[in-house]
Amino acid sequence: MFEVLVLIVGFIILLLAVIWWHFIRSSKQQAVAMTGAHREDTNIALYKEHKAEIEKDFNDGKIDEESHQYLLAELDKSLLQDIEQNKKAQATNEASTQKLSVLWPIGLSVFVLMFSLAMYSQHGAYERLAQPRIVASNDQAQQAQQEQMHAQLQQLQQAVATDPSNADAWYGLGQLYVTGGQFQLAVEAFDKVIAIEGEQADLVGAKAQATYYGANQTITPAVQALIDRALALDANDPSTNILLGMHNFINQSYQQAIDYWQKVVDSGRQTVNVTALNEAINEARSRLSLTQGSGQAEGQANDQRKAATDSVQSAVSGPQLTLAVELDEKFVSQLNQGEDKVVFVYAVPTNGGRMPVAAVKLMASDLPTQVVLNDARAMSPQMKLSMVDTVNVYAVVSQLGGAGIQSGDFKAEVTNVKVSTTEPITVSINTLVP
Repeated sequence: MFEVLVLIVGFIILLLAVIWWHFIRSSKQQAVAMTGAHREDTNIALYKEHKAEIEKDFNDGKIDEESHQYLLAELDKSLLQDIEQNKKAQATNEASTQKLSVLWPIGLSVFVLMFSLAMYSQHGAYERLAQPRIVASNDQAQQAQQEQMHAQLQQLQQAVATDPSNADAWYGLGQLYVTGGQFQLAVEAFDKVIAIEGEQADLVGAKAQATYYGANQTITPAVQALIDRALALDANDPSTNILLGMHNFINQSYQQAIDYWQKVVDSGRQTVNVTALNEAINEARSRLSLTQGSGQAEGQANDQRKAATDSVQSAVSGPQLTLAVELDEKFVSQLNQGEDKVVFVYAVPTNGGRMPVAAVKLMASDLPTQVVLNDARAMSPQMKLSMVDTVNVYAVVSQLGGAGIQSGDFKAEVTNVKVSTTEPITVSINTLVP
């Protein structure tokens, strides 16, 4: 569409050039006519000058009477010929051109511009032509964000390559892999930390969480084995007990969720947000009472069960957003025909900040799915979800597999989302990027 706009503008410029070229050419012809008039005046002046010289020579006796009369006759004849030729030239120029006012090309130019604008605003697609520029701007911002995340990843990878025993770098690398949705790489990174520092409950718990999310929030035998090992090392390990509580809450086992979370509260760990965890416990108790007191509670619990997940996660990582990411049916068949596509889900500050405060990488085959954005999914320690009040949420199915919004991608956008929101947010990918 941009090429079409260039052609339209080029045609208008060419039309204006023709109009002004005719005016300039006419002006030059008028100048030639004025030059002819000036030439006639010059010929008369020269005639008078030559006649005066002839008279002087005659009076001084340098020429006789016969020569005097002959020279005057030739001079008169020459003047008449010059005047006749000059009049013919002027008549020719006047017949081929008329004096044009500068208002004529100006008025015609304004008419061409206004007519083009009116026709294009009525029948054109200026909004679609403007959109690629917006997309390009967004793409540049997202590219910069992806480059920063990639730089952090490279820095940590370089650190572990230089010093394979750097446990902190391996742990940071694992957290970054979890943020990017690369759960298997995260598990491998946590294995390196465990190999260096030995089995510790929090390290095994971190590996259990990565394995759990990698299994689409399912407690597989492998996940259960890690949970058992972490609890054997520390029965009150916060990350493991919170994970178990959240899993039970999602599956509507509210009493079990309360038991796991209460254990963490009672342990008095300094790293736990007790207030947020108590809110999750109260929510679970409310759901439990509804389940026991009414047969309608199950339907209400299904609608609200994800809300407490926010409070659970914030016990460790602050506020979070629960997103129900889905793909519009009109795109399902198209995506099923080719290779599996990468899906980026992220949140950026509403106030114009460019760096995502949380991001997750998925595959199109995972949709529909639930995604949790929290501080654990931050791309930088300096930019977290808990540091802003509102965000814009994006979900992009990338055709080329790279970050940023490109032409041909499928996207969803939910604007002005408060980070304190506890209700699940539906993010429907229903727009094709032109």
